[in-house]
Amino acid sequence: MPEETKCACGSANVAIFPCAGAANIGQLSNRVAIELEKQGIGNLMCTAGIGARAPGLMKSAEASDRIITIDGCPLNCASKTLELAGFKPDRQIVISEFGIKKSKKRDLEDQEVADTLRKVMEILQSE
Repeated sequence: MPEETKCACGSANVAIFPCAGAANIGQLSNRVAIELEKQGIGNLMCTAGIGARAPGLMKSAEASDRIITIDGCPLNCASKTLELAGFKPDRQIVISEFGIKKSKKRDLEDQEVADTLRKVMEILQSE
């Protein structure tokens, strides 16, 4: 039987909603969310599906013990999408707050993803 996914916060059912926007920091938020799921921190969820009010995704979000949004920039699209659907994220992380400039560069370097993931993990572990 597979182990339950756990976040540093101690919750077993964590939903992770990334921005996944067109700019580098949106793509970086998505890559970090994928890595968080691989590491067993939570379950990657479809932010666009919440915006579309897809019934299955809405039920999954409702059933989550904890919701984490990873926004790329101060527009906070992932967080606002959840809030407009009636959900209050338990934790919001904004990638641009790490000093990464928003650009059209979409070819992310592995080191850039690793450095950002490390910063996100530090935030999640400090809770």
